[in-house]
Amino acid sequence: MLINDNRAYRLVLLLALSVVSSSALAHGVDDNTRSFLQQNTGVQFGPFLYIGAKHMLTGYDHLLFLVGVIFFLYRSRDVLLYVTMFTVGHSITLLWGVLGDIQVNAYLIDTIIGLSVVYKGFDNLGGFKRVFGRQPDTRLAVLIFGLFHGFGLATKLQEFQLPGQGLLTNLLAFNIGVELGQFAALAFILIAINFWRRSAFFERFATFANTLLMSAGFMLMGYQLTGFTLQ
Repeated sequence: MLINDNRAYRLVLLLALSVVSSSALAHGVDDNTRSFLQQNTGVQFGPFLYIGAKHMLTGYDHLLFLVGVIFFLYRSRDVLLYVTMFTVGHSITLLWGVLGDIQVNAYLIDTIIGLSVVYKGFDNLGGFKRVFGRQPDTRLAVLIFGLFHGFGLATKLQEFQLPGQGLLTNLLAFNIGVELGQFAALAFILIAINFWRRSAFFERFATFANTLLMSAGFMLMGYQLTGFTLQ
């Protein structure tokens, strides 16, 4: 069992390092997507749907937060509730940010997104009860952080100064794509977590995984704060 434990820990560490090493690209836009967004005119429902799904599937900061959110959720209705809270939050600020042309510093927003990852890892480790003697309302926290995640998405789209023609339809398509990508990622995440839950060493794995989650969040924060100070 010790050998299996060590193998499991090495696997989780390898996956975590892969995510963290790619964190700088969490909101990255490849050249083809950049070119399309810069030249886009009119309604382009399909392409924006695809870009939204792709962005979520490669948005490691969003996915890390979702991993923390569903880590200890065992019932399907609880998973649905928390994911819905997150979805409502980021959908509101994505549309509001772009349509209202609300300018927010991308580095600061992404720092808060990194903080959300730290928060959820700390919460899953029981840190709030041990350190502060009370447990925050997790549903409210997920909704609030969802609002910041939505602004994170909005800041990226605002960089391309999308034309007003067909903007609302394109944003709705992008948001739907984000949700599709989110649910696709969640399906794989839930399969992986359920696999670990069946093992005898899940409790040790949970502590290790959420400690890595916090570490990744701190690294995301450090990266973004460095970018903010150097801009």
